[in-house]
Amino acid sequence: MRLRFLFVFLAIHVLLLGSGASQHAPSIHFNGNPARPAFEVRGWEGVAGVDSAAASTRERWQPVFAVFVSQPGASSEIPPLSGSYHLRDATLVFEPRYPLQPGLQYRAVFHPKGESTPPGEARTETFAIPKADAGPATFVEQVYPTTNRLPENQLKLYVHFSEPMSRGEAYRRVTLLDAAGKPIRLAFLELEQELWDPEGKRLTLLFDPGRVKRDLLPNREVGSPLREGERYTLAVDREWPDAGGRPLQKEFHKPFEVGPPDHDPPSEKTWHITPPKAGTMEPLAVGFPEPLDQALLARVIHVTTPAGEKIAGSIAIDKQETRWLFRPNQPWKAGDYFLDAATVLEDLAGNSLERPFEVDVFEKVEERVERVSRTVRFSVAR
Repeated sequence: MRLRFLFVFLAIHVLLLGSGASQHAPSIHFNGNPARPAFEVRGWEGVAGVDSAAASTRERWQPVFAVFVSQPGASSEIPPLSGSYHLRDATLVFEPRYPLQPGLQYRAVFHPKGESTPPGEARTETFAIPKADAGPATFVEQVYPTTNRLPENQLKLYVHFSEPMSRGEAYRRVTLLDAAGKPIRLAFLELEQELWDPEGKRLTLLFDPGRVKRDLLPNREVGSPLREGERYTLAVDREWPDAGGRPLQKEFHKPFEVGPPDHDPPSEKTWHITPPKAGTMEPLAVGFPEPLDQALLARVIHVTTPAGEKIAGSIAIDKQETRWLFRPNQPWKAGDYFLDAATVLEDLAGNSLERPFEVDVFEKVEERVERVSRTVRFSVAR
């Protein structure tokens, strides 16, 4: 009797264990961390023993676990979010490459057997990212170049926003209009990864180099996006949401006219230097005969001592990018200094201190020694 009771007890215990195991089926979670969001699959035995190097590859794990923007009526062909995978305590973790957009929903889909998962066995969870608290609306602070006369072969524009912007919408929210207000198709080079600074506040727009460079097929067939003597407007759509999901404060327009193309590289020999006085913290002023690239001006020119030491200080750029100002952190000492400019410094048409933009950098250039910087000596008098 006791032996029979023992068998019954063991059978019930095994059934309970089986029932308990089913309660620990894989589950999908979202950590909700705004600084480092992650989607996780917990409790999936299939991750055990997988090589950690293989676990980090998108090709290996995307068929198993993928996250999509959940949009009503959206096509199932929308690609999943880009990001990285790794294993952590038997949990498969996906970290998106770009910040999640507040106000949107994200659909996490888990296929336990990868591409061979039978229909009906895939698990799906949807997570909503709450909208940020309403605050002052984001606006376009500035577009560089600030001049309203650009060369026909203008290479790029910089659009600065007051707050971080959402990504993936730039090429449908920024439009180049002709004098009649008609959009110009494919004026900009539409890259898969938009060109943003780390803060997400500065967008770089490139005019299609194939249409800008002479003698290339797109230039011969379609012509330059800009035409000398014509007027244009750069328009930024108000409905473009910022990183918090809010539309812009207002639509932005930058009107400009187009002058002749510029094929001559800038030269440090044409710069006009106004040195400060010793014992003061007056700015060093450097004037240029033409506007130069604002973003490059802000980072590739330095003031150094004869020993090559950089002088610490702050930079300002004004007069429509034709003047560079440097104010030291300490009063100037009398003596000689050098203005050191990297040869990547460009004018508006992409001509650098090293070469014109039209030069094919893939050509074989005989006996040419490239310098990484150009220097100009100046003195601070007592």
